[in-house]
Amino acid sequence: MKPRALAMNGVMLVAGLLTLFPLLWMLSASLMTPGESSSFPLRFLPQSPTLHNYHELFSHAGIGQYLFNSVLLSCAATLLSLLFNVSAGYAFAKLRFRGRDRLFKIMLGALVIPSQVAMLPLFLLLKYMGLVNSYGAVLVPAMAGIFGIFLVRQYALTIPDALLEAARMDGATEFQIFRIIVLPLLTPILVTLGIFTFLGTWNDFMWPLIVLTDKDLYTLPVALASLSREHVQDNELMMAGSVLTVLPVLLLFLGLQRYYIQGLLVGSVKG
Repeated sequence: MKPRALAMNGVMLVAGLLTLFPLLWMLSASLMTPGESSSFPLRFLPQSPTLHNYHELFSHAGIGQYLFNSVLLSCAATLLSLLFNVSAGYAFAKLRFRGRDRLFKIMLGALVIPSQVAMLPLFLLLKYMGLVNSYGAVLVPAMAGIFGIFLVRQYALTIPDALLEAARMDGATEFQIFRIIVLPLLTPILVTLGIFTFLGTWNDFMWPLIVLTDKDLYTLPVALASLSREHVQDNELMMAGSVLTVLPVLLLFLGLQRYYIQGLLVGSVKG
């Protein structure tokens, strides 16, 4: 191996270890006995690994309910996002209708507006609809997004028009074309958008904190923040909660990373 390549691999290895270290420390601390992570000298590995912290979270802190809430909301938001974003993105890419390009440019212009600016009017709108303190307040904003529509549109532009025209000449309806031809071709971007939406909903803290006031409806990040105020010194317990928050999405990404990277690369290069 050339010295330059060897040096580059060494730098990447060090960067990877520095990135993984907080995650490994979090996992290690979650297996420690209470107070062990704060002992001096600092321990990097548990002296007697235990699952006591996880048992405490599920048996007394009710983390199982919050975990279920997060899974339910993330899956529902992902399905709704795929349904609406994919339909809209395909329409902007391949269907002809009046004002299509102008509307799309206006939508792109809205991308520069920070999401925090829209929180107040969105909250007031949801309050008028009677959705505050319900899962509808979390799901309705996640149903469609400008970035999701843009992502699908750019990928859908790579589908040859001749393929769609041939299907129309064979008598296929627009819905049949979309379901039988377009959706299979959009698989990489469907996975990419699904991962984006699932991760965004799973990790979202601010919006559920604003619209969900009932403790039984809390998602995992909100519940952990509330729990941390009651267990300020229980570092090991908080690390166990953090592992439960990180592990599902990490496994999801690792399992689908091939489609995720493919969707990003094809959509950016050919779009």
